Amino acid sequence: MLQSKFKISLLAIAMGFVLTGCGLDGDDGDIGDIGTQGPQGDPGIDGGDGSGGQDGQDGQDASVGVSLSLVARASLGAEGAAEIVQYHKATQTIYATNSATNSIAIISAASITSTELSNPINSINLTTSSINLPATAGTVPLGGVTSIAISGNLLAVAMSAATKTDNGFILFYNGLDNSAPAFLDSIEVGALPDSIAFTPDGGKLVVANEGEPNGDYSIDPEGTLSVIDILANGEPEETAQTVTFTSLNGTQADLEAQGMHFPNPNGSTINGNAITITVAQDLEPEYVSTTNSKAYITLQENNGLAILDLEDLSVQVIGLGSKNWSGLNFDGQENGAVSFAKYEGLNGVYMPDTISNYEWKGATFLVTANEGDAREYFFDVADEAACTAAMGQSYDADDGCLSYSDEVKLKDLTAQAGSALETLQMDGRLDDLRVTSVLGDTDGNGEYESAYTYGARSFTIWDQNGLVVFDSGDDLERISASIHGAKFNNDNDENAGDSRSENKGPEPEALTVGKVGERTYAFIGTERMSGIFVYDVTNPFDAFFADYVINRDLTEGSTVDDVIGDLAPESILFVAGEDSATGEALIIVGNEVSGTVSVYQVTPN
Repeated sequence: MLQSKFKISLLAIAMGFVLTGCGLDGDDGDIGDIGTQGPQGDPGIDGGDGSGGQDGQDGQDASVGVSLSLVARASLGAEGAAEIVQYHKATQTIYATNSATNSIAIISAASITSTELSNPINSINLTTSSINLPATAGTVPLGGVTSIAISGNLLAVAMSAATKTDNGFILFYNGLDNSAPAFLDSIEVGALPDSIAFTPDGGKLVVANEGEPNGDYSIDPEGTLSVIDILANGEPEETAQTVTFTSLNGTQADLEAQGMHFPNPNGSTINGNAITITVAQDLEPEYVSTTNSKAYITLQENNGLAILDLEDLSVQVIGLGSKNWSGLNFDGQENGAVSFAKYEGLNGVYMPDTISNYEWKGATFLVTANEGDAREYFFDVADEAACTAAMGQSYDADDGCLSYSDEVKLKDLTAQAGSALETLQMDGRLDDLRVTSVLGDTDGNGEYESAYTYGARSFTIWDQNGLVVFDSGDDLERISASIHGAKFNNDNDENAGDSRSENKGPEPEALTVGKVGERTYAFIGTERMSGIFVYDVTNPFDAFFADYVINRDLTEGSTVDDVIGDLAPESILFVAGEDSATGEALIIVGNEVSGTVSVYQVTPN
């Protein structure tokens, strides 16, 4: 294999020109001066026409783009520790959730310089302290920390109840300006608060309460949204306002026709429980992004988007539909090689996780990382026979009895004769690709015409009507395959190349948007491969690739225990240059599997 002497970021920028064309914004040069009069022609020969002058050359394109350099790292000391990161501007302090110890890590970023780490895989140059979270809120036992948000000197911490189907709580801390957060209050919200976000003006906190069922669906709380007003004195209102989706009950067929997805065991009997699931129970709010007037919430497993009006608390739900893979490169084989092909009858369900928003020409545009997610719930039984008797789908000695999952292998679907799916199955290359059993059978006769994978292996820009403005298509896999070869589509805890091609590929999950100079950039982290892609999204209708970085040693066979770098970016936060110790913009990345926080300086080219 040829080894390049250039940095990955330079390769990535060059690749961006190939993938997107010029993608630059320079102006054409002035038209050249009129040429001098041509000579008088000889008799019988046409005379010159005076067109001998040359047009002026096109003006040089303006230099655009950014480069990322790793300037700081911290370790929270445990696998699975660093998940959600936030930043306190006044003290230049990073806060990160630590689910391993149920605490909040406090990391000073005031000493960060622009010097790139010389040993990025192992270097740790930031120190941490922590806030230990309480075991109860009043008399209610608490479970784990799920998210944090910061506005001014107020820190909000989302925690589930010890019994996840019970209502969770938001814990508030103040005193961040003294780097000594002090507990202020706890506010009850819905079941399993999973993502929280303040409005930019700090006036409200919006909470996405996922409301997952327990293992055998005997308890299935509704997914809800909570809104907590922040008072003029900087303290939260004593109670949250709850927004439900009960008005959508009975509309599942209409929502499915709009592109939503409802995988559940409705109508089954599991462990003696007759399962009846409403739309409001099935909806599971995942991630929140806010403006001062609206909140945008992904409904990941349902392939939908909720738009909450923060004035009257009315909510609208939009289905996101699917992506056709037939014209794009897709690798659905785990054969230790790059195996791109184009497949008729193969679709992807967007199922976004992280969402962000920004403005262009006064309109709001949404940006999503389209990870995909199958439902999978287990309950405890004595053995396999007991699982069978309880009407479980399958038994696993470690996880227990599987009550429900819609995930199957493509080869296990019953294909309709003459359909595109039948052709895919005859081809055989996608036999083990994970797909949903809920979609693809349009007439409900038990025979499938096509297949639908989880996620879209991309990020997407949507307008406020839920229409696709830009999708990165097959870029994320093509770029990583071009750079890493067969080591692409790696998993996030062990180096075994091409080990995720049959199951959601790179899994884009973390995402943020920020402005550097006059340009707006999206930063997308892939949970499995652990690389970070940068796109210029200034004009959402003309987005293009700008850079790619990865801090990972891809030596085959290495595992997370071998310290192979930053693994599984779960969240990315943008810090503007005026709020950074280096004077340049930063992105802060919470890497869940490696338990590390990494800081990249974002330098305009």
